[in-house]
Amino acid sequence: MPSRSAHTTSRVRLTPEERRRQLVGIGLRKFVERPALELSLDEVAAEAGVSRGLLFHYFPSKTAYHRAVVEAAGRRVLRTVRPDAGLTGAPAVRQIVERLIAQIVRRRASYLALVYGQAGPLHDQDDPGATATSLRAGIAELVCRALPGLDPGVTHAWVAYVEDRALHAGADTAREAAHCVAALQALRALEAAG
Repeated sequence: MPSRSAHTTSRVRLTPEERRRQLVGIGLRKFVERPALELSLDEVAAEAGVSRGLLFHYFPSKTAYHRAVVEAAGRRVLRTVRPDAGLTGAPAVRQIVERLIAQIVRRRASYLALVYGQAGPLHDQDDPGATATSLRAGIAELVCRALPGLDPGVTHAWVAYVEDRALHAGADTAREAAHCVAALQALRALEAAG
């Protein structure tokens, strides 16, 4: 007769925080393939080796789960574009721009889904552009830290400009990055003259 341990599954018991991270991680991997609103909770639960009911233990609703995935995707973009430690000034800004453009070009569909494609329950009724606004604000903050003295509002608008250039970029992303950095320098000159 086989031992009792031979009949048990190899499911690993995770702490609540580890399980939550696992479920969001699965959602992030799937988000690259399709918008968060199209993520099947049954599929996520099956991949995690848990029941759909257990998924709802960690996320009270499907919307809460989708929101957690979208927020994690935004944090991932910010980590990706963050300049190397110790890099400041114009080199840091150039690195942020190059990384942002590369991220958008490489993952155009998922970026569009993240920033623009989350209509419906994921959007705040009072601010349907909240995801785009918070992501741009985070990137603008990185740029303002690299170049102190920049106007945060102008920098936020410039980030939207960089994003738009990246969404329409061709193969020459280095040229796009140089153009965007030059645009920021022109804005700084205008601010200094004004």
